[in-house]
Amino acid sequence: MRRIERALISVYDKTGVLEFAKGLAAMNVEIVSTGGTHKLLASNGVPVREVSDLTGFPEILDGRVKTINPRIAAGLLAIRENPEHARQVAEHQIQMIDLVCVNLYPFADTIRKPGVQFYEVIENIDIGGHSSGRKEFSGRCRCDLT
Repeated sequence: MRRIERALISVYDKTGVLEFAKGLAAMNVEIVSTGGTHKLLASNGVPVREVSDLTGFPEILDGRVKTINPRIAAGLLAIRENPEHARQVAEHQIQMIDLVCVNLYPFADTIRKPGVQFYEVIENIDIGGHSSGRKEFSGRCRCDLT
């Protein structure tokens, strides 16, 4: 099993994420995170890197665009054993991501609310979380923090 060196953590529901991140940090895993998750981890002494440091691009549109970036996608999707992928990763200085921890905005709950406003619906559309947390990634790593 490959050692987990870098983790992307970007969660709406932060229940348990601090303990999880502390466990990763204790295992010397570099943690990359977004907005509120980054703020929570950093304010609690967890070493964490902002996702914009990895992408070279700031979070924009009031935080709507954070992880939708070729550096994130390539860091997740590159097949390490594929020589052409390895060449492209090196050429573009992509940093690989070994573990993804995401959960999504409560879109279904939001649209069920009586009298929900259009702007609330828009604010709860989560594209980045979906693209980062695709099922294909779940079998790539295993993390046992016990």
